[in-house]
Amino acid sequence: MKVALVVPNFRWCETDKNTLWHYIPYNLCLLASVIRDRVDVSIIDAYKDDMTEKEFSRKLRKLEPDIVGITMLFDQYAPSAHKVAELTKKVSRKIKTVMGGVYATTNPEKVLEDCNIDCVIEGEGEEMLPYLLGLYERGEWLKQEHLVGGRIKNLDDIPLPAYDLIGYKKYINSAPRKSVDTPRPLPFARIMASRGCPFGCAFCQVETIMGAKFRPRSVSKVLDEMQWLKERYGIKSIIFDDDNLLYDMDRAKELFQGMIDRDLVMPWSSLAVAVFKMDKELVGLMKASGCQYLAVAIESGTDRVLKEIIKKPVNFQHAREMIKAIKEAGIYIVANFIVGFPTETWEEIRQTIEFAEEIDVDYIKLFHAVPLPHTRLWDLCEQENAFGGNGHFVWSKGNIRTREFTPEDLTILRAYEWDRINFTNPEKRKRTAEMMEVTLEELDEIRKETRRNACDMVGVK
Repeated sequence: MKVALVVPNFRWCETDKNTLWHYIPYNLCLLASVIRDRVDVSIIDAYKDDMTEKEFSRKLRKLEPDIVGITMLFDQYAPSAHKVAELTKKVSRKIKTVMGGVYATTNPEKVLEDCNIDCVIEGEGEEMLPYLLGLYERGEWLKQEHLVGGRIKNLDDIPLPAYDLIGYKKYINSAPRKSVDTPRPLPFARIMASRGCPFGCAFCQVETIMGAKFRPRSVSKVLDEMQWLKERYGIKSIIFDDDNLLYDMDRAKELFQGMIDRDLVMPWSSLAVAVFKMDKELVGLMKASGCQYLAVAIESGTDRVLKEIIKKPVNFQHAREMIKAIKEAGIYIVANFIVGFPTETWEEIRQTIEFAEEIDVDYIKLFHAVPLPHTRLWDLCEQENAFGGNGHFVWSKGNIRTREFTPEDLTILRAYEWDRINFTNPEKRKRTAEMMEVTLEELDEIRKETRRNACDMVGVK
């Protein structure tokens, strides 16, 4: 039996022709590692290779797969995933198509409306994909039920990712994009040390996708993977892709101490950690183990929004203390904020902006609230009749409209406050350029482009 696992080319979507973020298809490599002993498995990254539709079809004809598995992270690029299914069926109606990933997990009924999709896997695929392969081998492919789901109980059962199937070096020796969170130095690797998060923030889909239970890999397994990456591929930096890396503080300390003890100290980063799950001892171990970039998820500068809407247990004084400790440790610190929730007032939005400025981190990321299916934010938008915009859910433009603000208000606010807070200080500007590995002149162009894009989105010339 032959199986092809596919990353669609997002550029096939009209919504975005230019986004560049060539991240390693880590999850597909894990799936491939689980099934490679029983099938002939291939991974096609149509995005990284920038395949045309004809090139993809030609590749599929050459491989002659029995089953094609399609992954899709964002609703925004879902048309490209459906295009993969369409092209697959044009190659041969006999090929079974299976879609998984965040998009399929949160929109299973919508996905199955596509006559080119034979099955959807909700949640994780490490157990469900082998189950489907067994059905196919026995000639018992799903007759009526076309939706399967589940989560693997023991993450230690997953083998090392099958990086030999993707030409790994073409991913790890180039940065995914120019940003403060760009991994450095190269080559870099992604690692997931745990899955799941119990906190259930209003805007987050993790509970639906990975579950509300924190499921860690054993620390020894994580360290073994790092050792393997270092010895086999010469990895020099790590991105932790966990939903909540610091949820179990004692385990996190054990992990970072293990990196020190096993001579695995190297620059590493995490894109969103819970500041309320930190203490000074942990910060010290993070620095000693190589942490160079940390994004703390504070989300709001107002107590009401945090408690009544987001339901995130952030204590502002503790957050200030941890930010101070992180800065003193010399770790580049980013703070994530979200504005534009239903029932949030304009004054509360201003308070969040003021708090973001007050804490004086190296860089802030200011997001607008995006209502995603299967989240409490989605339910709140329905309750408050707050869905606005054009009905398409994209990260770059707001789609919540209330008496206090419009999507256009927030689009302009985000762009200009992001620019003002991050780049007023010359020293901060210089350090950010260094983190992005661009010149100050190039940074100025990035700022101008961001402001222009915001104006274009709202129709301002």
